[in-house]
Amino acid sequence: MTPRRFQNTVFGVSLAQILEELPAFSVAERQLLIRRAMEIDEPALSPDDETLISSRLDEHRRDPSSAVSFDEMKRSLRSRFPK
Repeated sequence: MTPRRFQNTVFGVSLAQILEELPAFSVAERQLLIRRAMEIDEPALSPDDETLISSRLDEHRRDPSSAVSFDEMKRSLRSRFPK
């Protein structure tokens, strides 16, 4: 369901009013708001992508030593794809 919008308002509440009320939200509520906002702009994973990610996580849980650090990954990518 898409909320009804009226010139920078959602259901008659302006963005400024929403932002003013944010400090009253709990951390969990703010995190949920952020997650939902991000989900709107991100396409859902395909079933194949979900399967691939799940299998790789399972593999990592079985053998955590197979992982490389973020710095190692960056070095490897930079050497394979120089600027």
